[in-house]
Amino acid sequence: MTTQRIRLALQKSGRLSEDCFDLLARSGIKVRRHKDQLFCHSENFPIDILLVRDDDIPSLIIEHVCDFGIVGMNVLQETTLSKNAHDYSDLVEPIRNLNFGYCRLSIAVPSDYEYERIESLSGKSIATTYPHLLQKFLSTHDIDAKIIELTGSIEIAPRLGIADAICDLVSTGGTLAANHLKEAETILHSQALLIKARPTFTPEKQRIANLFMRRVQGVLQASESKYIMLHAPKDKLQQIVAILPGVEHPTIMTLDGDPTKVGIHAVCSESVFWETLEKLKDAGASSILVMPLEKMLM
Repeated sequence: MTTQRIRLALQKSGRLSEDCFDLLARSGIKVRRHKDQLFCHSENFPIDILLVRDDDIPSLIIEHVCDFGIVGMNVLQETTLSKNAHDYSDLVEPIRNLNFGYCRLSIAVPSDYEYERIESLSGKSIATTYPHLLQKFLSTHDIDAKIIELTGSIEIAPRLGIADAICDLVSTGGTLAANHLKEAETILHSQALLIKARPTFTPEKQRIANLFMRRVQGVLQASESKYIMLHAPKDKLQQIVAILPGVEHPTIMTLDGDPTKVGIHAVCSESVFWETLEKLKDAGASSILVMPLEKMLM
């Protein structure tokens, strides 16, 4: 009997593509990808990859062409509004944020534009590839502005006299500065999101889907966590454990040859900053070692 396979839709090229394939690799899923290839499969996991435009991914999930997809929140929200849905969870099942592909959808105006508040946009024209998100934002603030839907290099629209302002994705702001633009309003903060179709899977396909989600979850939990080891005086144990970020049940061990101290091993589910290490040191901790985690299953 042939093993059933799940299908995952990914952006063919662009800011999310490499991060998506890196996530698959860290999940132990080997995928051979060739230039201009639109469909590829894993050699060691029952999953096929469909490489498409990012704005096609939500529709492929909604229409059950693919079982999973990785897409920016900005694209998912725009698709949701275009389909007149109340929320994207009405159309797809969101699994979790993936902690990459961070950006924001912002309105930007020319650098010499005297922008004071959102009312300054009334009566102006705004070029964008996200007309539905922009319209929702303007309507929420009771702003009457003309939306010009464009594709491609939106940032040159004011210089060409096509629009007074733009609404586009911003990561570092470098592209805006290069085109003599400045951010005026932020509409949406976005990052990559793993989404899932809502059909009822067969038991075998559901088993594979659960395994895939568990692997992704394990990689992300590991990337968000650190393994910390240290020595602590017994009389300062509770104080030191309280300093450890995101630790519920650390492992406490006796130290051979030193009855006054114990060893502490713990997984910190929050970031471990230098300030945290300094607090541990001030509380009496010693031999502090912080290590990254590669994989983690809870």
